[in-house]
Amino acid sequence: MRIAIATDGGIVSQHFGRCRYYTVIDVEEGDVTKRESLENPGHRPDFLPRFLNEHGVDCIVSGGMGRKAQALFSRFDIDAVIGVEGDIEAVIDAILNDELKDGTNLCSPKHEHAGHSHGQCH
Repeated sequence: MRIAIATDGGIVSQHFGRCRYYTVIDVEEGDVTKRESLENPGHRPDFLPRFLNEHGVDCIVSGGMGRKAQALFSRFDIDAVIGVEGDIEAVIDAILNDELKDGTNLCSPKHEHAGHSHGQCH
């Protein structure tokens, strides 16, 4: 599984499209087999879901994203886990321990619960 974590300065970005880069990890049998940073090429309508799909991403982790973006990721069969906060290393540990859950969509105007997403990378 290939997971992209929206990243700003070592923490999860509040918005998937406005992060500086994506921490991309390949996870096999509970271990990170590859890790790289992928620079965000810019937030344009409909672009980033396609871009991340072209890089083989199966799951996007972020503090938040709009409903249209969630629908676009879904069309590319990319799970979206939103409402995630904190240090990237702690998030990676949660992924490896199958403990990462979605929370409150941090880019939603009303901070709605993100229960309509898939809820975890699987």
